[in-house]
Amino acid sequence: MRLLLVEDSDRLTELLKESVHGAGWRIDAVGSLEDARNALASGEHDLLVLDLGLPDGNGIDLLKELRAGGVSLPTLIVTAMGDVESRIAGLDAGADDYLAKPFHHREFLARCRALARRGGTSAAPVLSAGRLRYDPATAALTCDGTVIPLPPRERQLAELLMRDVDRVVSKRRLESALSEYEEILSTNALELAVSRLRKRFAEVPAGAVIETVRGIGYMLRTLAP
Repeated sequence: MRLLLVEDSDRLTELLKESVHGAGWRIDAVGSLEDARNALASGEHDLLVLDLGLPDGNGIDLLKELRAGGVSLPTLIVTAMGDVESRIAGLDAGADDYLAKPFHHREFLARCRALARRGGTSAAPVLSAGRLRYDPATAALTCDGTVIPLPPRERQLAELLMRDVDRVVSKRRLESALSEYEEILSTNALELAVSRLRKRFAEVPAGAVIETVRGIGYMLRTLAP
């Protein structure tokens, strides 16, 4: 799952990034309505987390624009304005949920999961390759039912390769998918993640191997039983 966070507090942004990465999701963060509009134009996000008091306007205006344009992207408002009238205004403008600051990060993640289920993210099928299974709803990678602990980037890489098992996935596509807003993943970082994941799969063993297709990218190939 990929979130877009629209929040002008650097401190809160860093805290939420840490929580989201820990859950195995990706997050792009911007601090203004203008940057949010540009980021949303990509259509790559599964959930919008929106502050209301932003430097160039009210997040409600962006939300109304989206809904008027037929965009149904699940949206969670996070704001210091937690009075009843503000909550009603946010929900009436098209928000799917509303969370007043301060809040606990576990509640934030729980609300994100609930919105993802509502938006269809959790309906995605469980992926399989060899003895591996990946559940997009929980971001859990398992081998014969046992969870394989992985850092967020390697877990996301495993998901991307398993979505195209036995097919070549280009380096450019992987770098783009694993990058976050204005933070492009380097080729060296991708190669390091592949190397670590390849080693982890060999240790399990996973019944699948990551092959390098020179000059193109990588392929997760299933092994014969």
